[in-house]
Amino acid sequence: MELIWQGIVEACRLLLAGDPEVLQVTLLTFKVSGAATLLSIIFGVPLGTLLALNRFPGRRVVLSLVNTGMGLPPVVVGLWVSIFLWRSGPFGYLNIMYTPAAIIVAQTVIASPLVIGLTSAAIQQTDPKLRLQIRALGTTSPQYVWLLLKEVRFSLLAAVIAGFGAVVSEVGASMMVGGNIKGQTRVLTTATVLEVSKGNFDVAIALSVILSLLAYGVTLGLTLVQQNRQGG
Repeated sequence: MELIWQGIVEACRLLLAGDPEVLQVTLLTFKVSGAATLLSIIFGVPLGTLLALNRFPGRRVVLSLVNTGMGLPPVVVGLWVSIFLWRSGPFGYLNIMYTPAAIIVAQTVIASPLVIGLTSAAIQQTDPKLRLQIRALGTTSPQYVWLLLKEVRFSLLAAVIAGFGAVVSEVGASMMVGGNIKGQTRVLTTATVLEVSKGNFDVAIALSVILSLLAYGVTLGLTLVQQNRQGG
């Protein structure tokens, strides 16, 4: 208990003192995880909608792959993204390995299946009668899709929360593609692992508290938006 208390005290000290390194790591964590979540929404919502509204050969196989991706270990994602981004890999010419951009790519791959799968499930669960009513209004295809997305907007926000939670808390992929370079690619999760390896458990606990506060703050904001729109 004393160690935990020391970690909490250290977290307060780091936050109140405005420690430059901690602030830089926290800001980078927010930036890369936020960017990855945004990209997963941009890619995931349209793909999830496409899977939900269209029937084509192999659709169940694609859905099963998406569902598998929802539980894919981050370290596996980190390995494959590293292979593709290495200098000898297909995208090595981009020269983004061991940069924040590489972490964003890996985290987008982690979050996208969650957004795709939850979006698809939400749309498929809409009442068929509602779909017929929307069609009966003479809507165009874009209008039809937009109205369906508005109907499941609370579920979509839940998908966003799940996606952000998955990427802000992962460590394997960020470590592998980012390299945990001080001042460049070090985020809260990788910094915590580093401090544990050095035996600085009080600092590690402090960083974990800051990470938890960051995750809670973003999730709280999204939850308030969700519930306010729902009137709950």
